[in-house]
Amino acid sequence: MFSRTARRVASVARRSVRAVRSNARPLASRVASRGVRTIVSKAPRTVRVAAKPKMAWRKWAAGAAVVGGAVATMALENKVVQAAEIPTGGVPGTNNERTFIAIKPDGVERGLIGKIIERFERKGFKLVGMKFLTPSEKDARGHYDDLKKKPFFGSLVSYFASGPIVAMVWEGKGVIKTGRVLLGATNPADSAPGTIRGDLCVDIGRNIIHGSDSPEAAQHEITFWFRAHEVSDWTPSNAKWVYEKP
Repeated sequence: MFSRTARRVASVARRSVRAVRSNARPLASRVASRGVRTIVSKAPRTVRVAAKPKMAWRKWAAGAAVVGGAVATMALENKVVQAAEIPTGGVPGTNNERTFIAIKPDGVERGLIGKIIERFERKGFKLVGMKFLTPSEKDARGHYDDLKKKPFFGSLVSYFASGPIVAMVWEGKGVIKTGRVLLGATNPADSAPGTIRGDLCVDIGRNIIHGSDSPEAAQHEITFWFRAHEVSDWTPSNAKWVYEKP
């Protein structure tokens, strides 16, 4: 009885090894980062330097086949292929580029939240993160850290921390540059009609909105205000009408 069982186990192990050898590569390419490729690449060092490497490999590969094969089978049967997660700060130069936009206290107090959000949505950009909060002066200093040597830094910090803001992450092709165009010039007097500042404010000290001015600034500001789980990766139903398929 024992010998028969042993022979069955050995037979299963041999079939598993053959399955790993024949299917590891194609399965790995279908199962993102958790497929057989990851398992094989992380084979224990003791397996690689064992006195009898061939036998050790067979024993280890039999176990790998069970785990890797199960993962691959579930993924293929359910037709689920996990794409790599988009970094919190986005991917500049792609449709997944992201920018940080903040409606400042004066914009909130004047009831302009909906009008400002509408501008970005009408353009075709996607909202992937939003918070309503009152920043502390420490938060404001961290946000405007690149301006700390400017003479107006103190008043800017006080203004930004004087009331609630709406912090947002917007995603889309060219959203950093285009977002700045939608905002208008820092000084509303220099902003063209049709821009947010050109239409909705008059004083540089109350210019209602902030937007990242570079990929580096967007990365800093998004990760300063948002944790990874607070930014959503999602695809709106109208995406095919915003972007042409490549």
